[in-house]
Amino acid sequence: MLNLLFSRRFSLVKTFSATFLAFAFIIRLTLYIWSFDNIEFSFFNLIKTFGLGFLFDLGSLSYIMAFYSVYLLIVPKQFYGSKADKFLTYFSYSIILFFIVFSFLAELAFWEEYQRRFNFIAVDYLLYTYEVIQNIRQSFPLEIIIVILLIITFFSVKIAQKKNAYYDTFNSADSFFTKLIPALFWILIVTSFHFNVKNNDAEIFTNQYENEITKSGIYSFFAAYDENELNYNDFYKTIASDNSFDIIRNLIPSKEDSLSKNTKSINRYVINNGEEQRPNVIFIGLESLSAKFMTRFGNEKNLIPSIDSLAKESIFFTNIQATGTRTIRGIEAITLSIPPTPGISIVKRENNENLFTIGEVFKQKGYSRTFFYGGDSHFDNMNTFFGNNGFNIVDRKNKLRIDEKIPTQRTQITESEITFENAWGVCDGDLYEKVLKEADKQYKLQKPFFNLVMTSSNHKPYTYPDGAVDIPSGKSRDGALKYTDWSFRKFFEEAKNKPWFKNTVFVIMADHAAYSAGKTEINVESYHIPAFIFNLKNKNPEEINKLSSQIDIFPTLFGYLNWSYESNLFGKDITKMEPKDERALISNQLKLGLLKGDKLLILDNHKKHTSYIWNKKNNELTTIKTDSLFLKETISYYQTAFNLFKNNGLKLRKKPLILPKKLAYKVN
Repeated sequence: MLNLLFSRRFSLVKTFSATFLAFAFIIRLTLYIWSFDNIEFSFFNLIKTFGLGFLFDLGSLSYIMAFYSVYLLIVPKQFYGSKADKFLTYFSYSIILFFIVFSFLAELAFWEEYQRRFNFIAVDYLLYTYEVIQNIRQSFPLEIIIVILLIITFFSVKIAQKKNAYYDTFNSADSFFTKLIPALFWILIVTSFHFNVKNNDAEIFTNQYENEITKSGIYSFFAAYDENELNYNDFYKTIASDNSFDIIRNLIPSKEDSLSKNTKSINRYVINNGEEQRPNVIFIGLESLSAKFMTRFGNEKNLIPSIDSLAKESIFFTNIQATGTRTIRGIEAITLSIPPTPGISIVKRENNENLFTIGEVFKQKGYSRTFFYGGDSHFDNMNTFFGNNGFNIVDRKNKLRIDEKIPTQRTQITESEITFENAWGVCDGDLYEKVLKEADKQYKLQKPFFNLVMTSSNHKPYTYPDGAVDIPSGKSRDGALKYTDWSFRKFFEEAKNKPWFKNTVFVIMADHAAYSAGKTEINVESYHIPAFIFNLKNKNPEEINKLSSQIDIFPTLFGYLNWSYESNLFGKDITKMEPKDERALISNQLKLGLLKGDKLLILDNHKKHTSYIWNKKNNELTTIKTDSLFLKETISYYQTAFNLFKNNGLKLRKKPLILPKKLAYKVN
């Protein structure tokens, strides 16, 4: 049988297949041993993991082998071993093998960071080669890795030569019909795999580590690419559109608010009583800062004492959850105040200009709006998103990139303003110094300003200026956290001496938490992030423990400032939430969840759903029967958010929705 599948002309197919499957097995075994403490071991599950994993590896391999088999099939016998045949064979075998080995080794680095096979994060990073390559260079000894890859490739080719695979391929006398059987074998496998197997077919375990280890990293990468932008209505459970809007229009507004007459809209006029305050507002997005890094939530390392201390002097929201696991998901939640859309963030989608953002509310109140980022905001499409939604931009533009045209002003962080820079941009300390300089200029214009600052130092490769903290640069996240706190403290020490400080409110919140992976399909505890508002006039420090979301932080600030304003935001004022209103929207790109109390409902991209009870103490999920009302509520959040975006329902209106004296339908 093997002689039929691997005839003499197909000798290199046999050696390449054996090499590929051997490397795939080694990587799977490595990941299994690496994650053993997180796996509920059973011999039966071990067999299933490696057995099903082998089938996924075979399917991944078939994409390569099918193409090569077609080449071997169509090349006539008289061209076997010709110069062209030898060149194409040697070159293709070596270069493909090199990149296959590279992808296998890259999986180990990706697993270290995310505890996942390649997913949408890997796909997104592929689009921004400069940042990714620089990050790899600064995180790993790239030159040594390339040498190792070349050595592995060289010896793999030598082994194939020693097995006479090249000789047999070039000196075969196989006829067309002899070659037809192995060619059809690989074509049959690739077509069967491509049309009948989905990446999530590997998810047969309750433990997510076992599910991920079962997958093939290469196939997972291309599956993630295919699923990078999903149409909610095609892939997720839906209800009638009228019903979903009816539910949302009852969930979102506060009692004082007045909704638009348009029943397919969440437009409303938000009413807050009292004298309006118009302080300057600086939002600081802390990169990857989990709540568990704070002493308030049990951390004993004292890594971020300044952040811990300032939270105690603030309105501290102790139960806020991030909507996702990446910075652009956090930016989407903060600026658009919207549930996460399936697939990629709106920040990176087409038709994301002229949307109703929190910046529009600030504009209503006469504020300037500026986005600060220490790297090139071309990354993750932030430049286009913010620039086309009314924000000026201050960033560190890469000189090698073409200048993208935006309708707002873009200011460069200059060489003279930089003391330290890595793959992601200037260090947080340099970014804060730029914020202080720009705030001084803004203050002189005698116009209130809103500055949205996104930090980045708490990100691999965890490098920062030498001597700032007692952990050497590039060693660990603990060092990056200490530097994050050091630069945060230095910023506030300088800000307190500025003439604009007394009339400036600071909103501090993480973009997402670190370490989002876990045993369950959504690791609930990894969405908990710190959020607090500092320097509010006439407000004493307090803790608010209501379950809430990133999307709620700015509607809450607007409430504290007594602003009445037109809104197209999903977020609610946390202070006005009743127990029935408390909820968090959490997702991991494909899985969309709604958390209320200890109940979690997750929608997946196969029009299915699962309900759980969440045990907060041990972070475990137990399956329960689905409550139909809870299901409809969950669907309504995500379905209406997606449909509003796709149907331009989030776009700015040319005319104001409503005047305060001409209110529409008031919420009961």
